[in-house]
Amino acid sequence: MTRPRPEQAAALSAALSGAVDLSGLKARAEAARNPAAPDDASAPTAEGAAPGGQEPPAAGGQFVVEVTEANLQQVLEQSMQVPVILEFWIANADQSQQYGDTFIRLAEEGQGTWLLGRVEVESQMRVAQAMRLQGVPAVRAVFQGQMVAEFDGLQPEQQVREFLKAVVEGTGGTLPEGAGPQEDPRVEQAEAAVAAGELDRAEELYQSLLADQPAHPLAKDAITQIQLMKRLDASADSDGSDVIAQADASPEDLQLAFKAADLQIAAGQYDSAFGRLLTFVRGTDQDAKDQARERLIELFAIVGNAEPAVATARRDLASALF
Repeated sequence: MTRPRPEQAAALSAALSGAVDLSGLKARAEAARNPAAPDDASAPTAEGAAPGGQEPPAAGGQFVVEVTEANLQQVLEQSMQVPVILEFWIANADQSQQYGDTFIRLAEEGQGTWLLGRVEVESQMRVAQAMRLQGVPAVRAVFQGQMVAEFDGLQPEQQVREFLKAVVEGTGGTLPEGAGPQEDPRVEQAEAAVAAGELDRAEELYQSLLADQPAHPLAKDAITQIQLMKRLDASADSDGSDVIAQADASPEDLQLAFKAADLQIAAGQYDSAFGRLLTFVRGTDQDAKDQARERLIELFAIVGNAEPAVATARRDLASALF
C-alpha cells in the first residue's frame, strides 16, 4: 500500500475546499471526539446513512455511491464513521469499467465496513482535480476527512484486497469473514513443506509466489527465514559454542561471523549477533561491508521490528553507513 505524502494527508481538506463546504466535516470530527447522545438526529445511522438520514444515491449496490461534486461533502462525511474508498474511473474505458466491477463486488463483500465512492473523471473534473490525480484508474482512501492511503494504476484483485484490509483494520474496523485477501494455496503448501522438513520445496513454492506477486506480504520474509533454517541445518553437526569461539578468535573472517551470528539469532542473542556483523559494516573492506549489511537486513526481518535490539541495531547500521 502506498501511503500519502505528509502534505497530502494534512491538506486534503484544503484541496477539497473549492468543491465543498468542510464545516460539516469539522463538526463531525469534533463529534467523533466527543460522542453525542444516542438519539442525536445528526449521527450516522446503523445502516450507514448520511447525516439527517439521507442516503447517498446508490450506484450498483448498497455500499456503493456515485460521487458527484454535489454530493461529495455528503459522501466524505460518512468517512467519519467508516473508511471511504474513492475509485476514479473513465466511462468509455472498458478496462476501467471492469476494474470498477471488482470494487463494487468487494464493497458488497465488505458489508458496510467501508464505503465505495465511484468518481467518473470526465464528468466530475473538479473532484478529480481536487485529488491531484496523476492518472486513471486511481484509488484514494479517506477516513475522518483525511486521506490515509492511495494507489494508482490497475492492481491484481489480491493486492486490492490486501489494500482494503489494511485500510479497514488500520482505522479500527474488521472485515467480515471471507471478505479479506484470499490466501494463495502455495502458502499452505509451503507451510506444510516446512513442517515436513522439506525446506528446498518450501523455498521453491515461496519463490514462485514472489515471482507472481512481487508485493506479497509474506513470501519474501518467509524465504529469508527458510534460508536461515537451511544454514542452521547445514551447521548442525558443528558445536555452536566452538563456532562462536572460532569467530571470536578470527574477527576478520566474515563467513565465520555469518555462521556465529546465525547461531546467536537462533539462541535469541540478538545484540551479540548484530554487533558481530556491525563490526564488518564499520570496516574498510567494501565487499565485506556490503555483505554484512545485506545479512543484517535479512536478520532484522527475521527477528522483527518489535524486538528492541533490532531498533538499536538499525540506528547503529545507519550511523555506520552514513
